[in-house]
Amino acid sequence: MSLRHIEVFHAVYQTGSLSGAARLLGVSQPSVGKVLRHAETRLGFALFRVVKGRLVPTDEAHELFADASAVRHSVDMLRESARNLRRIEQGRLRVAMIHSLGLEVVPDAVAAFVARHPGVSIDLRTLHSEELVEALQARTSDIVIGYDAPRHPRLAPVMLGTGQIVLLFRRQDIPDPPERIALDQVRDLRVIELLNDGTIGTLLGRRQPAVDDGAPVIQTKTYFVAAALVERGLGVAIMDEFTARACASEAMDYRPLNETMRFDVIAAHLEDRPLSTVSHHFLECVRSVLATR
Repeated sequence: MSLRHIEVFHAVYQTGSLSGAARLLGVSQPSVGKVLRHAETRLGFALFRVVKGRLVPTDEAHELFADASAVRHSVDMLRESARNLRRIEQGRLRVAMIHSLGLEVVPDAVAAFVARHPGVSIDLRTLHSEELVEALQARTSDIVIGYDAPRHPRLAPVMLGTGQIVLLFRRQDIPDPPERIALDQVRDLRVIELLNDGTIGTLLGRRQPAVDDGAPVIQTKTYFVAAALVERGLGVAIMDEFTARACASEAMDYRPLNETMRFDVIAAHLEDRPLSTVSHHFLECVRSVLATR
């Protein structure tokens, strides 16, 4: 299948009609029909059948759709990279970070940075850890910040600081907490499990079974969702200190665990695109914020 075949197939699969695909692609309906017939001829089997006036995918089409979607996504990334290469401007900073760092750490760093560089435009976005490398490759971000260095041969890591794993809880559930909390102390409380990849996920995965005593669990992949569940009295959560600090209130508090578990906070950029002076200054602001935590 050619790229044009894939685009038309993908559009027809999504819309269920030639007219809908034509509108989606911005071309005429006859041209969509012609490309689709040519694709089916090349493949040697039908991709759609007409059922009650709609084009219904065949079993073969269902098998192909996931791969076709992956190709479309790769092409979209390529186009976005090309557009962003044309948009690179001095005095512009594009940063992607994991969600937990977007609660306080990066906003505090941005405030300090803007005070020193008021003329710089800043584009911020939060992503999951597994999306950070893609943001650099698509050139939608100049810098990404997360926990641990993304594993990729084209990326250059920049160490910014460290954090530790803590327990977030309601004050009424642990009214007189010690300076550090042992996991044995929360055996009677429901533990909200964080389903994570990367460094923190590995650290938590080793410890959370120790507090799972066969009781029902609640699982989430998002730190601030876990914090919201804790606030509603649904249990305690083991998480990074930055999320916990941002969520601390009159009703909620946090403490480090008896067994210290630390992790790195690391920025990364494309190795063939050295950091600009503006980027260096911004990362220094992040480093300063982390040093005060």
